[in-house]
Amino acid sequence: MMQSRPVDMRHETGLFISLEGIDGSGKSTQAQLLAEALRGLGHRVLLTREPGGSPGAEEIRRLVLEGEAERWSPETEILLFTAARRDHLEKTIRPALARGDVVITDRFADSTRMYQGIRRGTGADLRAMVDDLHTRMIGVEPDLTLLIDIDAETGHSRAVSRAASCAGAEQRFEDMGTALQARMRAGFLALARQEPRFAVIDGARSPAEVAADVLATTLTKLA
Repeated sequence: MMQSRPVDMRHETGLFISLEGIDGSGKSTQAQLLAEALRGLGHRVLLTREPGGSPGAEEIRRLVLEGEAERWSPETEILLFTAARRDHLEKTIRPALARGDVVITDRFADSTRMYQGIRRGTGADLRAMVDDLHTRMIGVEPDLTLLIDIDAETGHSRAVSRAASCAGAEQRFEDMGTALQARMRAGFLALARQEPRFAVIDGARSPAEVAADVLATTLTKLA
């Protein structure tokens, strides 16, 4: 019986940046501002998102972000997110990196490690499942991960207000409450302490102040 091997998805050119954080942290705004700033400095930039970023992954996005909070089990979500991520890598991220672009993605595998990997209880088995699938099917991490950090209460309030203004679409994780957001925040910060690719940015400031730190950190990495 043949043994499966980790997929080699390394890239040799370009720069791969992810923005992470709990819902309502402002990471999507910061991803957009960073892309605009880098383009203004002459860089070729691809701005994308997860789940999504390719036609197939966008179809999966509708499955996982809409509907009742308990629509899918964490195990099923892990499989769906991994499938979306693989398509995103094949169709969008890898070609852009091969061109030498700066790729900025609003969420990547760290969100799956948090939201599905530790959503229930300690989540040790689920986190191991996330990491194993990531090794086998994805095989790449961002060069830089910008964690926009904000307290759970503020983040959840912002996320719920945003979802309400969009007629309730893509609201599954907001419906899970502040306690989940607090657990996710603690998990993100713990992961940031373990992984040198992380830079933690204080999100409890004006968007312009946060954007200045995000850009400075990115330019240091580019240099």
